Amino acid sequence: MPTLDIRRPSPHVAEIWLNRPDVRNAFNEGVIAELSAAFATLGADEQLRAIVLGGHGKAFCAGADLSWMRAMAGYSWEQNRADAQALADMLWAVYRCPVPVVGRIHGDCYAGGVGLAAVCDVLVAAEGVQFCLSEARLGLLPATIGPYVVRALGEQAARRYFVTAERFDAARAHALGFVHEVVPPSALDARVADLVATIVANGPAASQACKRLVQDVAGREIDADLRNETARRIADIRASAEGREGVQSFLGKREPSWKPGSTP
Repeated sequence: MPTLDIRRPSPHVAEIWLNRPDVRNAFNEGVIAELSAAFATLGADEQLRAIVLGGHGKAFCAGADLSWMRAMAGYSWEQNRADAQALADMLWAVYRCPVPVVGRIHGDCYAGGVGLAAVCDVLVAAEGVQFCLSEARLGLLPATIGPYVVRALGEQAARRYFVTAERFDAARAHALGFVHEVVPPSALDARVADLVATIVANGPAASQACKRLVQDVAGREIDADLRNETARRIADIRASAEGREGVQSFLGKREPSWKPGSTP
């Protein structure tokens, strides 16, 4: 049985649902491999403008699968290294997927699930969601997810929640800037749909370029190289067909050609 449920509600939108509700969508090697493949395939789709990542059942993702953890207990160092590398590569595939990713978070979001949430571009969580970086309780550490969680959660908060392994709820995650919006569970799907529609209405190339820009400039020194690079990027997109169409449609007070339902 596939560990993912991949849907295409429209040519511009894809949904990826973690589909192991009986184990609260916990990771194993199959989930990791399928996520890597799915994001590689969808990221290459030129029609696609937004991806929704969610989970079926009662939880978004509860971390590592217990059966998988039992198997890992007998792994050699080399096997552990290969296993961890597969997870690191999957997280990178989601993070660097050119298409904006909206995370739909409900129920529990633990350990590796927090890492998966951290690589999304926009996060919407239901009230009552519980987050936990629980690795230290097991004598482990959140190493592969660490770079993404520290960026998304912030260094100071990461210091606390990495070493204490405390739970924190959606409201706290929102206050820390990890989650962008918190809504009642009954409003979760509607709010995700609204955000997806907003992204789809934007210039497709511009949305992807904006995503990449944030990743590439965050934390960098604002030196001559960065100033020159950002000037080149805006010149490139201004001179592109999409950039020209966007400006012309704005000045002409009409919808741009890329917007669904617009007429040339």
